[in-house]
Amino acid sequence: MKIIVDEAKCCGAGQCVLIAPDVFDQNEDDGIVILLEAKPAADRHAAVREAAAVCPAAAIQVDEDA
Repeated sequence: MKIIVDEAKCCGAGQCVLIAPDVFDQNEDDGIVILLEAKPAADRHAAVREAAAVCPAAAIQVDEDA
């Protein structure tokens, strides 16, 4: 799994950080997503999928084949 974030789409809602704090963080200035781990461990995959699904701006893409 590989995660791709589109910072331009991010609205700073922070749902990803609440769901997967080991993978996502937010910029303190504007709340825009910061990707901490582009290729997370298998035990984090479910949380990453959920974070991508609930992102209100659809700023998180998950490539399952990478």
